[in-house]
Amino acid sequence: MTPATPTAGRAPRRAAVDPHRGATAALPPLSAFHTPSKTKSSLLDDYLQLFKVRVTSMVVLTAWAGFYLGSVRSGIASFQWGMVEALLGIGLVSGGASVLNEVIERRIDALMLRTAQRPLAAGRIGFAHGLSLGLGCFAAGALILGWFTNPVTLGLTLATGFTYVAVYTPLKRYTTIATFIGAFPGALPPLLGWTAARGAIEWPAVALFAILFVWQFPHFMSIAWLYRDDYARAGICMLPVVQPDGWSTAIEALLYALLMIPVSTLPYFLHLAGKAYLGASVALGLVYLAYAIRFCRITQAPKARESRRYAHDLLRVSVIYLPLLLTVMMLDATGRR
Repeated sequence: MTPATPTAGRAPRRAAVDPHRGATAALPPLSAFHTPSKTKSSLLDDYLQLFKVRVTSMVVLTAWAGFYLGSVRSGIASFQWGMVEALLGIGLVSGGASVLNEVIERRIDALMLRTAQRPLAAGRIGFAHGLSLGLGCFAAGALILGWFTNPVTLGLTLATGFTYVAVYTPLKRYTTIATFIGAFPGALPPLLGWTAARGAIEWPAVALFAILFVWQFPHFMSIAWLYRDDYARAGICMLPVVQPDGWSTAIEALLYALLMIPVSTLPYFLHLAGKAYLGASVALGLVYLAYAIRFCRITQAPKARESRRYAHDLLRVSVIYLPLLLTVMMLDATGRR
């Protein structure tokens, strides 16, 4: 592993490579921007980065929502140790998958500004250390789920981790379809929570999966636009890299934000939540859509500073929207079948 360190003197410019069109734009090398940190990271800090704590926390929180809603459907709304065991197993598999993702992408991460100081990319943690940590957490999570939950939850969780690590991660360098494929493991946590509580895949759980699946696209398109230069520098096939005019990025965000409104109402029609949730889901969906429409302004001046503001605002709204939606759903949950 080669640490991401600046080179002496004036470094040559790197070309951003579009796998389909060849070199399309000259980008400054990482060393033109990056100054190595003067403070050393602790092992705890490195582990928190390896486990992608914010992402793993979102996985656990959405799985908790699924478990709670499944429990209410079963007529149980009180605390259960089974929930702790399920969330621990899901969290460990998710954290292990995140570590394995960074093991695989350590050289790619070293090329990007926002990831160059990750522990594996920067060389603070070695390949064998990262690999054993990731596999160990993955295996520990699987054992907990196998012992305390049920075969459905175990199988789906393992499929989620495998798809993320072995399919989505390597595919990002070859096709933009990777984003669509990656949305499947990203949407499964609430369904995992539901099956841990109920032991079966049911229509309300599918609705929860659909909500997270659709929600991801405006969210991720905003991220892809904000970091498109980084992705181009590393040769990762995101829509803003392959089609830099922004039209495909804006249209995809807009269509999925529009689809979010009917999809988010499904829990009401499946008797998972009541009328208060229905009203809130429509209102929240309209706000999400409004920011996606605003995001479309990136096509007017893709290189302007304002385009980053539109993307940043959509990203901020997306991370507020989902917890609010799930919170209202849980507060207005109904046990009707």
